Amino acid sequence: MSSYTSDLLRVLDERGYIHQVTDAEGLDAAAAGKIVPGYVGFDATAPSLHVGNLVSIMLLRRLQQAGHKPVVVMGGGTTRIGDPTGKDEVRKMLTDAAIEDNIASIRTAFEKLLTFGDGPTDAVMVNNHDWLGQIGYIEMLQKVGTHFTVNRMLSFDSVRLRLEREQPMTFLEFNYMILQGYDFRHLNREMGVRLQMGGSDQWGNIVNGVELSRRMDGEEVFGLTTPLITRADGTKMGKSVSGAVWLNEAQLPNYDFWQFWRNTDDRDVGRFLRLFTDMPLDEIARLEALEGAEINTAKVALANAVTALVRGEDAARTAEATASETFAGGGSGEDLPALDIGPDGVRIGAALTELGFTASNGEAKRKLAEGAVKIDGETITDPGHLVTLAPGEQARLSLGKKKHAIIRA
Repeated sequence: MSSYTSDLLRVLDERGYIHQVTDAEGLDAAAAGKIVPGYVGFDATAPSLHVGNLVSIMLLRRLQQAGHKPVVVMGGGTTRIGDPTGKDEVRKMLTDAAIEDNIASIRTAFEKLLTFGDGPTDAVMVNNHDWLGQIGYIEMLQKVGTHFTVNRMLSFDSVRLRLEREQPMTFLEFNYMILQGYDFRHLNREMGVRLQMGGSDQWGNIVNGVELSRRMDGEEVFGLTTPLITRADGTKMGKSVSGAVWLNEAQLPNYDFWQFWRNTDDRDVGRFLRLFTDMPLDEIARLEALEGAEINTAKVALANAVTALVRGEDAARTAEATASETFAGGGSGEDLPALDIGPDGVRIGAALTELGFTASNGEAKRKLAEGAVKIDGETITDPGHLVTLAPGEQARLSLGKKKHAIIRA
C-alpha cells in the first residue's frame, strides 16, 4: 500500500511512474494541500514527438487528473543548443521558422491528451525562447553561472559518458544544463511552477534547477523522474524496426501506430496499460493475468486505448477493423498503408523499402529469399518481380504475418 496522502503521488506510485523524487514527503504535502503547477520540457527537433516521449506527456495528464496545473514547456530556445544527454554527436541546427513550425505541429498531440485553457488547472504551453532569448550573455554568466561549478557539471552522466567515449562536446552543449536549470527558476518566479518532471536521464538537469531556485530565491521546488521505459527485449520505447513511432498521424499512419501497441511483448502488456492508458487498475489486473492466446485480447485493448487517447476514437476503431479484416478475412482494410504505382509498375523490393517494411533493398532481398513476402497470398521470392496493375486495381502486399499494405494503380 502506498503511504502517500496526495492523489497525485498515490496514482503515480500505483501506476509505476516514480523512479526518483527530490523530496517525496515535501511534494506529497504540497500536492495534498493546494494546486501544484508542474512542467515537462520538450525540444522541438521534429514535427512530432514519438512514443518515447509519451510517458512524460502522461505524467502531465496524471497531474491534471489529480487537480493540478500542467505546463508544457517547448524548447524553442534550448532546441537551438541541443541536450547532450545520451547523444554521441552535436545536434543539427534548425532555422527559427522550422522550430516554430515544429512547435505548432507538436501542440496538436498535446491538445488530445490535456485540457488547455485559462482555468486554475488548465494546461498551458510556453516557449522557453521567450525568456532565454531575452537574457544577455554577461547577465547569464553573472546571475546563473556563479551557481554552477565545472567540477559538478563534469560529473553528470550527460557530460561524463560523452567524454569517456571520447566524443566531442561543444561548449554550446555544455551550457544546456545551465539553461534548463534557469528554465525551472524562471517558471517558478513567473508562474509559480513548483515541480519539474521527466525521464530518469534528466535527473541531473532537474536537480540543477531545484538547487538553482533554492540558491537564487530561497524557493522550495521539487523534481520527479520516471524509470527508463524499455521493452521486455531491452530496446528503448519510441523505436520500431522501421523507425520512430511518431505520435502525429502526418508522420505515421494510424494503423501502424495501432499495430505497434498490438505487437507488444506479453511481458509488457500490464505495465504499458498502467502507464499509457486510463484503464482502471482492476481491469488491467484482469487483462494482464490472461495466458496463452487470450493475452491477445489484452494487446488489442492496449492498442485501442492508446490509439484512442493519442489519435482519437475513430482512429482506434478503424485500425482495429482493418487488422481484423486483414488477419481474419484476408481482406484489404481501408486503414492499411498504401503505395500508389504508375502504369510501369514497381519492383517488389522497391515497394517493400518505400513502404518502410524493409530498411534497404538488401534487406528486401533477404526477406524475399526467406519466403516472407506475399502478394495477394502468393509467395514471391524473385527480387526482380515486377508488380503491375490495371487502372483501378489493387493488390495486398504482406511481409510476414504482421506487416500488410495495399498497392494501388
